[in-house]
Amino acid sequence: MTTTQPPSSTATTAAASTPGTCTLVGAGPGDPELLTIKALKAIQSATVLLVDDLVSDAIVAHAAPSARVVYVGKRGGCKSTPQAFIEKLMLTAVREGEQVVRLKGGDPFIFGRGGEEVEHLRAQGVQVRVINGITAGLAGMTALGVPLTHRAHAHGVVFVTGHAKPGAAGTDWRQLAATARDARLTLVIYMGVSGAAHIQQELLSGLDASVPVAIIQNASLPTQRHAVTTLGALHTTIEREQLASPSVIVVGDVLQGLAAAAQDAPAQARTA
Repeated sequence: MTTTQPPSSTATTAAASTPGTCTLVGAGPGDPELLTIKALKAIQSATVLLVDDLVSDAIVAHAAPSARVVYVGKRGGCKSTPQAFIEKLMLTAVREGEQVVRLKGGDPFIFGRGGEEVEHLRAQGVQVRVINGITAGLAGMTALGVPLTHRAHAHGVVFVTGHAKPGAAGTDWRQLAATARDARLTLVIYMGVSGAAHIQQELLSGLDASVPVAIIQNASLPTQRHAVTTLGALHTTIEREQLASPSVIVVGDVLQGLAAAAQDAPAQARTA
């Protein structure tokens, strides 16, 4: 006599125990055409996406229809998802067998807290893959047709945050100004709009007030705006033009040509 066995649960158990994966993906500055092919493939294969506030809808649209999208925005001065909660979500989803993509604006390892997340997950035994994205400081200057380095003007570039961790001393702007002057460096300042008055005052201790500056808001997006000014007029320009976050502030002689063109434009308009 043969007996019929109930359906095996082996397949179900195996699926449940399949380890998930976690990938930190740089979404770039916003324009979906600036995604790398590797980033696009990761987004399309994800089953769970944890999405930063600055990632555009056009990029999230590349996710599979079945993917679960969780917005975990973090913006200075705004209500933000706690970092510890984000890391817990990532770890839980990986342990549930999900293909997790942590989708970050710009590059995960340039002011994206990617280092913190990698450290946390690795400490829990989870290996993390990282896919770079174009950072806003580079994309913004490229949109203006200006390099970050130039043999005649800048021998290097410094990416620096204008927003210190709560309780931390923050950047020594006076020391940075002296170094930028002596080493001929371009300064790219992220999250610096709200503290522009203080940053300007401190940088003027080592840099001339006539050093050209560009403020670029919403780099690479259709809503991109920018202003070209000098270090001595940085704060007043931001207020006059009502430039706001997300913006990058670029300080350095690589902007000399663009600054000269900006000065010539009003004169050309008057003679036209």
